[in-house]
Amino acid sequence: MLKNAVLSADGKILSVTVPLNFRKRGGRKLIIAPENAETVWEPPPSRADATLVKALARAHRWKGMLDSGRFSSIKELADAEQLADRYIGNLLRLTLLAPDIIESILDGRLPRGIGLADFMKPWPALWTEQRAHLHGLGQG
Repeated sequence: MLKNAVLSADGKILSVTVPLNFRKRGGRKLIIAPENAETVWEPPPSRADATLVKALARAHRWKGMLDSGRFSSIKELADAEQLADRYIGNLLRLTLLAPDIIESILDGRLPRGIGLADFMKPWPALWTEQRAHLHGLGQG
């Protein structure tokens, strides 16, 4: 039988104890095996597009500013941020993306080659059409 395993009296449950240490390294969690083992498990690096994630965050922040009444128009917001109102308007469309597409952006699960430039172009309004559009971009 395994060294750190215990079988229940009825033989239906096997409990295995594995001594592990959890450490943070660079903001990422690592699972460190016992000292006599050489295995270190590390989650795969995120493929999230930092530029796209930042744009998504900015768009939601700006939408919040507009919704709260802090700014009454995109033009007023653009002047305060010292950016072109057209740019802000394009980025604000990111707030209309389907939740699963936003999750894919944040998790780095977008098809390879799709970036901010693809989202700056006009997108369908309906979430089902957005998913189809994204799928089409991933095929090309």
